[in-house]
Parts: sequence; structure tokens; C-alpha cells
Amino acid sequence: MSVIRVVSYNIHKGRSAMGSRESLADLRLGLYGLRPDLLFLQEVQGRNEQRMSLDAQHEFLSAALDMEACYGCNAVRQLTDHGNALLSRFPILQHENQDISDHKLEQRGLLHAVIEIQGVPVHCLVVHLGLFAGGRSRQVGALVERIKRLVPEEEPMLIAGDFNDWNNRLAPLFVQQLGLYEVFAIAPQDSDAPRRLLGKVNRLRDTLRYGTKPEQLAQSIRELGNNGAARATPPPRTFPAAFPWLRLDRIYQRGFAVRKARVLHGTPWRQISDHAPLFAELELP
Repeated sequence: MSVIRVVSYNIHKGRSAMGSRESLADLRLGLYGLRPDLLFLQEVQGRNEQRMSLDAQHEFLSAALDMEACYGCNAVRQLTDHGNALLSRFPILQHENQDISDHKLEQRGLLHAVIEIQGVPVHCLVVHLGLFAGGRSRQVGALVERIKRLVPEEEPMLIAGDFNDWNNRLAPLFVQQLGLYEVFAIAPQDSDAPRRLLGKVNRLRDTLRYGTKPEQLAQSIRELGNNGAARATPPPRTFPAAFPWLRLDRIYQRGFAVRKARVLHGTPWRQISDHAPLFAELELP
């Protein structure tokens, strides 16, 4: 049995929420305190020839945290580029970046890495989907096709990142086609007392908005159950970090037991990026 600590975070290219200052030093200290085993990072600058302090951000963080790293370059500019990165305390056996850009204005990719945890291969996919619903659907289609082609059904898998899916319309695709479940839908309900209080407020709001019938609420959320183990629970609000309103970020898993899931609010996270990070504690049998 292995217990791993997973973080998914859009780091906003190493700049604060408003972009007014560099935040990599604060990010390094914050992540060090979390003691993560796996980091799924989006908007990571692999190259910045204008400001060397923002260059090779995945290498800076991996050295500070003593983790292996791989990087998938998606958006290339004259003096900079950025994309997704995976940092791991476990060996990274292989990795590949797939271009899933839907149009020229948005360069998007998915970084697929295979790590090894106590002899078990685990597939990790870091994603950052587009801003438009049609493009996101096609990008998820490419993701599903890749997984069906390259990931054996019996092997554990994690998909995390910035899905830009504020309406949570993509969840059924992951559940029905891949057997993946969002961690907040199956985490123990008492794993985070502050979140329980927030959840009561959100449920009251949703009841007033959608009606009192459970089927109405489930339909509005578009989250499917796993033999009764998954709840009709929407992912947490993560954007903007200072006052989270939109549900943009996700951690999906297959083959793990979820021990804990929470979104990290407050200091220092609201000053580091425009997104709040997700944290999950998972158990691999």
C-alpha cells in the first residue's frame, strides 16, 4: 500500500494573481510545506529569455523539491514558451507531449507520463484545455482516444489540470468511457471540516437555484455515481484565487482510494497565482 500526496496547480507563469510580481519563491516554499509526491502544473514557463528568474520553472521547482520533472511545451513565443509539467518523487519511466490545439489562437497540449510506484506503472496526464466549449469537447475526445490506445484498463491513472470546464459538462465522458472519478466526488465527507461548512452553503444555493429534487440537482451538476460511492458533488471553486467562483480545476483518478481532497485557499496561495491549487491524498492498494 502506498499513500501519495497529489497537487494540481495552474501557476500563472510564475507571477502573482494580478501579474504584478514574481511568485516562484513563494510557490517553492508553499509546495515544500505540502510535501507533494506528484505535482501536476499548468502555465509553466520552460523558457523566458527576458527574465532569467522566470526561466525553466519546472527545473527550478524540481531542484528545490528534490523531484524528477518532465515538461511539455505548448505555446511558443519569440522570447518565451510555456506549457504543462509533471514533477514526481517516483521514477518517470517515459513521457510524451501531445498537441491538442483546436485553433491557432490557443496552443494547448496534454503531457502523458508513466511513473513507477513500488513496481506499479501509473499513468499521469497533465492537461490544460481551451476556453471554448466546442474546442474542449474535441480536446477531451483526443484525450479519451489516447488513453484507450495507450493505457491498459488495469493500470492506475491520474488526470489533473485546468479543464476550464466551469459547467462541469465533461465529467460524464470521463466516468462513462474511462471509469475515472473526480476526487471530491468520492473523498470522505469528513476530510475537511471547513469545506463541509462551505458545502452546506453551496447546497443551499444550488437547492434554491435548481429545486429540491435530488434528480434535478444531479442533472444540473452532471456528475455520475460509482455504485453509490460517488456523490453528486461538484468540483470546488478555484478561480479567481482571491475570491473563487469558477470551477476550473480537476483531479480525476482510477485505481486509487481517495483519503482526502481539498482546495487550498488563503495565504500564501491567493498571492501566488490566479488559481487556487487542489490537494489530494490517495492510496494505491
